[in-house]
Amino acid sequence: MKLNEIKSIIKDFETSTLTVLQLETDNVKLKLSKNKENNVEQVVQSTDATASTQIVHNPQTAVPVAPTPNLGDLTIKSPLVGTFYEASSPDAEPFVKVGDVVKKGQVVCIVEAMKIMNEITSSVDGKVTKINFKNGDVVGFDDVLFAVVQA
Repeated sequence: MKLNEIKSIIKDFETSTLTVLQLETDNVKLKLSKNKENNVEQVVQSTDATASTQIVHNPQTAVPVAPTPNLGDLTIKSPLVGTFYEASSPDAEPFVKVGDVVKKGQVVCIVEAMKIMNEITSSVDGKVTKINFKNGDVVGFDDVLFAVVQA
């Protein structure tokens, strides 16, 4: 099983009504759970002779998890699952860059879900210290998009 097939299964699982999915083939064991009380991270491991792949995911989102910000940081989180875009179009400037000061309510990115472009606004005032996703990355509900410190 190839990495893109595993990613597709994870994406399909997240949009389904299933709460648990367990799949086992000769070279892959995959267990996904939407049980929010289950805080154990699930691991997908491939023992394929051509490549070895390991994906660790958060069972609440079933997609790759963004790095955790430093404790003193404020965060701007994704309110939905979708595709992250830093600008309104491919040739436009990003809404924000690291070092920019943002105000509460300011548009910081777009998350596309079901072909709808959703403007994501800052929930805090501060200075952007880290952007956790790149254009085209899939983000999950409540993933930390930006780390921000009070300015």
